[in-house]
Amino acid sequence: MKSYEKLLEANKKWAAEKLKTDPEYFSRLEEVQDPEFFWIGCSDSRVPANVITGTTSGEIFVHRNIANVVLHTDVNLFSVLDYAVTELKVRHIIVCGHYGCGGIKAAMSNHDYRQTLNMWLRTIKDVYHNHQEELDAIEDLDKRADRLTELNVIDNIKKLAKTSVIQKAWKERQAPHLHGWVYGLKDGLINTVTEISPDISNIDPLYVYDDL
Repeated sequence: MKSYEKLLEANKKWAAEKLKTDPEYFSRLEEVQDPEFFWIGCSDSRVPANVITGTTSGEIFVHRNIANVVLHTDVNLFSVLDYAVTELKVRHIIVCGHYGCGGIKAAMSNHDYRQTLNMWLRTIKDVYHNHQEELDAIEDLDKRADRLTELNVIDNIKKLAKTSVIQKAWKERQAPHLHGWVYGLKDGLINTVTEISPDISNIDPLYVYDDL
């Protein structure tokens, strides 16, 4: 059996087991999508949102990219963000990085990863540049990467707060709350590194929209 065929067989087994324990499982999911959470995570295969949070299908709306980056020119991310906030009306947005992230380590290097990936990693390099004194003082490279992972999450949470999508939702329904987390591959635990409540006073006035 080919490797991809194993996935199809596992899917059949999973679906059958779900129906055996809960005959209405799929019919409920078919009717409506009403998640409370929107997850922006890393594409790393070791960090699946539902698995590490113990949630099931329908509870978390998910977007993933290399190193869980929020880039204001990323139409893909912002289309998902707009849908999650405006249509699904999620109550919480989580940006979740993970220690041992390959994207973070790549951004710390001077290696040429070719143009497309270089452009993507540039935003993480900018985070490093903005915190260079703190990061350079950490001699252990793994610990330095862990701290950059945290700073990257914090930076991306701040970027979300600067968007009109988020600020409009704050004005209309005092949600969503923004959460910055980092997952540990070594112990399976999630570390909370930052949180922003629905309040524009938490944002630099330069980025506040006054005509939403």
